[in-house]
Amino acid sequence: MAHVMVEKQKNTELRKESNKGRRFSKKALIYLLLVIYGLVNAYPMFWMFLNSFKSNIDFAKNPFGLPVQWLFDNYKTAWETAKLGTYFFNSVIVSVAAVAVTIFAGAIASYFLARFAFKWGKMVYAFFVFGMLIPIHATLVPMFLLMKSLGLLNTHLGLILPYIAFNLPITIFILVSFMKSFPRDIEESAIMDGCGVFRIFFSIILPMTRPALATVIILNFINNWNEFSFALVLINDDSLKTLPLGLANFAGQFTTNYGAQMAGLTMAVIPVIIIYLLLEDHLVKGMTAGAVKG
Repeated sequence: MAHVMVEKQKNTELRKESNKGRRFSKKALIYLLLVIYGLVNAYPMFWMFLNSFKSNIDFAKNPFGLPVQWLFDNYKTAWETAKLGTYFFNSVIVSVAAVAVTIFAGAIASYFLARFAFKWGKMVYAFFVFGMLIPIHATLVPMFLLMKSLGLLNTHLGLILPYIAFNLPITIFILVSFMKSFPRDIEESAIMDGCGVFRIFFSIILPMTRPALATVIILNFINNWNEFSFALVLINDDSLKTLPLGLANFAGQFTTNYGAQMAGLTMAVIPVIIIYLLLEDHLVKGMTAGAVKG
């Protein structure tokens, strides 16, 4: 009898060790795939950074190797050629202002659409979602005529308003979906404590929505920062042009300064990376929210 019990115990321990081994193998495989995926996504950034120190000849001969001579002057050339001082400042103004208004208006609209039931609620929400299906570049000519009639051509506001309009649908879509998951008990308790609608929104709902807000801030900022077509059509004054228009200055009729272009692109990417790093914590919390229940 004792011999049988010992055998059973040994078999149980062997099964446990086997299960641990399988779990370890799965985790190792997952981490390996994630590392490979991360390297694949990071390599273009690294390649761009390396090539920002090369001459045109060095770039043509060896585009995937280290620079033969590290040309730090490419960054100075990029700053002057692309007028990054002026264009960078204009992009910051337009992008930050558009993101701020989009997030504020989108958050309030999402709150009422997600937490209140009214007659035209579903139709209003469908109207905003339908806006995601409209290709923004198909509206370039109407937008140009509209801004011309309003006298907003060659102004920062002429870019900010379209950016707000075209980013509101995705903002509302994400925030409404997130806010609908909140339990009603939270608001009922706040009402019993004497809180009004806007007090509940600013003190309770908005802080709880931080992960979704981080997501839409990153999406909106990237869209505004990289937008080229509207800036090209609506802005002709050099003092008001944005960064994507400045980066286009590197491509000449007969030649392109690839080293300076890569340097300009590297500097243009920095604000996006900073925004992501600042909001990464909230973004990760939003992605993992609800994954563990205890």
